[in-house]
Amino acid sequence: MAGLIPFIACVAALFAMPQHSVSLLSYFYLYSAGILAFMAGVYWPIAMQLENRCYPLSPLVIMLLSQVFFVTAGVGLLLSTPAQIVLYTLAYLGLYVTDAHWMRVYWPTWYLRLRLVLTLVAITCQLTVAAWFFLLHSNHSL
Repeated sequence: MAGLIPFIACVAALFAMPQHSVSLLSYFYLYSAGILAFMAGVYWPIAMQLENRCYPLSPLVIMLLSQVFFVTAGVGLLLSTPAQIVLYTLAYLGLYVTDAHWMRVYWPTWYLRLRLVLTLVAITCQLTVAAWFFLLHSNHSL
C-alpha cells in the first residue's frame, strides 16, 4: 500500500504546483516505470520453481511475460507524455489481467484482491494525470 504514496503525491502535486509540472510528470512516469518493472520481476521466482512443467504456463512463457512488462516499462520512458499516458495505463491494466487470468493459480486469493485495489488506484492516478495533461494542453491550443 505504501507504494501508492508516490503516485498519489505526484497527482496531488500536479494540481497544487502546476508550475513544476514538467519535473512532476517526469517523476510520475519514472516511478510508474519502476513499479511496472518491479511487478514484472514477481514472475521470475514462479518460473524458476516450475522446472519443465507446462501447467498452466511453462517457465519460458512466464519469463517472457515478465520481460514484456519489463521492456514496456523501459521503452515508456523514451516516449512523449501522451504516449506514456496510454502505455502505462494499458500496461498496468495488462499486468493485472495477466495476474488475474493466467497467473491466478500461483497467487493466494488475498494477493489478487490486494492487487486489484492497488491496480485500481494506480490506474486512477494514471487517468487523473491524463485528464490533467489533456485539459491543460487543450486550453493552450497545441
